[in-house]
Amino acid sequence: MLTLSNVSYAISDRFALQDLNLEIDQGAHVAIIGESGCGKTTLLKLIYGLYDTDTGTIFWGNSQITGPKDHLIPGMPFIKYLSQDFDLMPFISVEENIKKFLSRLYPKESEQRTQELLEVVEMTAFAKAHVKTLSGGQKQRVALAQSLANEPEILLLDEPFSHIDNFRKNRLRRKLFSYLKKQAITCIVATHDTTDILSYMDQTIVIKEGKVIANDTTKNLYKNPKTHYIASLFGEVNELPAHWFDINIIDIEITQLVYPHQLAVADSGITVTVIQSYFKGSHYLIESVYKDVTIFFNAATSYAPSESLQLSLSHYLDEPIISDRHL
Repeated sequence: MLTLSNVSYAISDRFALQDLNLEIDQGAHVAIIGESGCGKTTLLKLIYGLYDTDTGTIFWGNSQITGPKDHLIPGMPFIKYLSQDFDLMPFISVEENIKKFLSRLYPKESEQRTQELLEVVEMTAFAKAHVKTLSGGQKQRVALAQSLANEPEILLLDEPFSHIDNFRKNRLRRKLFSYLKKQAITCIVATHDTTDILSYMDQTIVIKEGKVIANDTTKNLYKNPKTHYIASLFGEVNELPAHWFDINIIDIEITQLVYPHQLAVADSGITVTVIQSYFKGSHYLIESVYKDVTIFFNAATSYAPSESLQLSLSHYLDEPIISDRHL
């Protein structure tokens, strides 16, 4: 288990990670999410041992993770960290970049391991190509294979698919996270991509201004976000007065968080005016307005601007969440 106890680290005079207390089980896949600049990357670097904590401790089982004050070469040997600025040798081949982390005493095993990893990241066809000739997405896949070469106990990924084309990204995700689960490798991902989070992460940690404000299973966090900030990290969300949809709610200050899929065009409800329809492939995202409040909802068809519709909650879907924040 990875354990962070009362961990704090000052990034600058204006910003710091504060009093972090986290537990992550071995083999778990965990997302760290939050707005840009909240401290996601800094947290990964603390876990890797690139920084010394100002206060608190980090342990992996019985092994304490410490930083440059204790290690001439920062970083723990049982952890691999793939940053957004991947470090590759440009003038040697893809397979040589991977093999440099494997033992030369066992060439047969090294070759087998290299081919296995090339298959995982779908770079077999480029094994002999020099890294300098590759695209950004291809380099990112090589760096990913490189980080897995010695099969770390913990893999830290910072926006791991940011340079990779969408048509390849989904298949690569499936292969990578399936491989990591099979090998029981703990994986912690700092990401803005909701597909990474919802489909593959067992646990999600939300950071805001250097503090952990939510930590739960990904499914529970998505279905029960406590604030608009948390819900918005998963995509579009509406924060609306609860009495608009439930006449039994007397307090007009109470709001509820409603995802677009939880609203539907109906025969009765609030009357909204359409602003714009956005084609999303499987559906349309409709932007509308009611009492000067913008409301997004999903629909099977598009609607013309200025068209009036009635909206109600789709009760056959998940219930909306009462927000911690009032209007």
